Amino acid sequence: MITAGIDMGAKTIKVIILDDDNKTIGKCIKIAGLEEKENAKLAVEEALKEAGITRDKVEKIVATGAGRRNAPEVDDDITEVGADARGAHLLFPNVKTLIDVGAEEGRAIKVDENGKVKDFAVNEKCAAGAGAFIEAMARALEVGIDEFGKLSLDSDKEIPMNAQCAVFAESEVVSLIHAKTPKPDIAKAIHDAIADRIISLVRRVGIEQDVVLIGGMAKNKGFLESLKKRMGIDIKTHEDCEFVGALGAALAAKK
Repeated sequence: MITAGIDMGAKTIKVIILDDDNKTIGKCIKIAGLEEKENAKLAVEEALKEAGITRDKVEKIVATGAGRRNAPEVDDDITEVGADARGAHLLFPNVKTLIDVGAEEGRAIKVDENGKVKDFAVNEKCAAGAGAFIEAMARALEVGIDEFGKLSLDSDKEIPMNAQCAVFAESEVVSLIHAKTPKPDIAKAIHDAIADRIISLVRRVGIEQDVVLIGGMAKNKGFLESLKKRMGIDIKTHEDCEFVGALGAALAAKK
């Protein structure tokens, strides 16, 4: 049974197509933009092209993500939490604690041995604990996103940031810039602050290994390092970290 999953995220749309053996045969990621539905259609088309099949070969499509109700031509939808758990369990069968940090929010999920959700907590009130804040701070430091992530690896300074709001946190960063604080130190302070917010979220559901980090922020080496050091444990991730929700949706389609 060939199925597809669409993750309609706040910033990007991810599509995955699975074959009968749950192997990915096609995938695509696109910026959601203002034309969310049209871009979702294009993402599906490109994933189908990579898979080398036509739309009629896909038996069922399930959507997830913040915009899942707007996904075009789908058969069903599933919550982000449920999709994350399914997708992560396929990639990491021993996952117990799942952390998903995307553009607009972060979530912590406790998963049982069968990949079922036991508990979860979501931080959706402030962008200071998500990727959008990183993008804003990278612009403030006049560096690219990838460079920003790597910058903090060159610092061993501990600079506390006390603000719990993105607006006030940005003011702290501006003050550090005016004080001629080196960019690596500022980048590390930002990553440490976000890591602390995410760890507080994870503690609400309990920390149990294996711990897995997914979402766009899993590609940020600086954030991943801050999270590892502050949690004091190993954290696993995957090269397709951004596609885990879409993967879970495609798996749900098989049910």
